Amino acid sequence: MLKLYGGAFSRASIVKWYLEELEVPYEFVLIDMQAGEHRQADYLKINPFGKLPAIADGDFQLWESGAILLYLTDKYGKNSLSPDERGILSQWVLFANATLGTGIFVEANREKEMPRLLTPLNEIFECQPFLLGNQFSVADVAVGSMLAYIPMMLKLDLSEYPAVVNYIKQITERPAFKKSIGGRS
Repeated sequence: MLKLYGGAFSRASIVKWYLEELEVPYEFVLIDMQAGEHRQADYLKINPFGKLPAIADGDFQLWESGAILLYLTDKYGKNSLSPDERGILSQWVLFANATLGTGIFVEANREKEMPRLLTPLNEIFECQPFLLGNQFSVADVAVGSMLAYIPMMLKLDLSEYPAVVNYIKQITERPAFKKSIGGRS
């Protein structure tokens, strides 16, 4: 069975959300970061950087939330992807982690980056329910999780982006979201 290693407040909840969407059975292995378990030799064999999340799928091990999401899509997703489709999914997953996350959650970047990031996203969601059209995908897990964290953690005013607000409401009502990120303490 696939093992997902994560901390109480780590990006493991994003991976958990996608595993729930895919209905892939998994075991969640809670790593106590306060006690330094992520820096112990056993865990460092899985991720030498001591960061969370990581997975072990049989003998295969992988760390970095975006890489894990793309791996899960490739292995457990319902559709086989063309290189172009895989490229588009990769683009959105990398955007979520490298651009959207730092633009919103790094306070020094927020004032300048938030309008540059949320305005185009708002325009996309005015035209379609999900990033890639009518079909929910791993892109929505990656980007949607970052957007859903805004009202949960930052309480920023998103009234200038009503389609983004609607998108956040829509994804946070998904049963798999409620079982994972929505269930965070």
